[in-house]
Amino acid sequence: MTTSDYRKAFIQLEAKPAKLKKYTKHNSPKVRTTGIGKRPCRRCGRYGAHIRSYDINLCRQCFREEARAIGFKKFS
Repeated sequence: MTTSDYRKAFIQLEAKPAKLKKYTKHNSPKVRTTGIGKRPCRRCGRYGAHIRSYDINLCRQCFREEARAIGFKKFS
């Protein structure tokens, strides 16, 4: 089965539950165990440029906006 839109495949496979199960098994996104794709930003959901120190888990853009509220000071 070839299709350009994955949603069309679900519509076609609704009548065939065994084939739908196999399709979702092989075409579902990979479960991440390590790396940049495992930890999204708590606030906005971005994956890159994280600040993980002190269990903050924010991207750098969200950290700049929330730093004062969290209790960080800018010294320069």
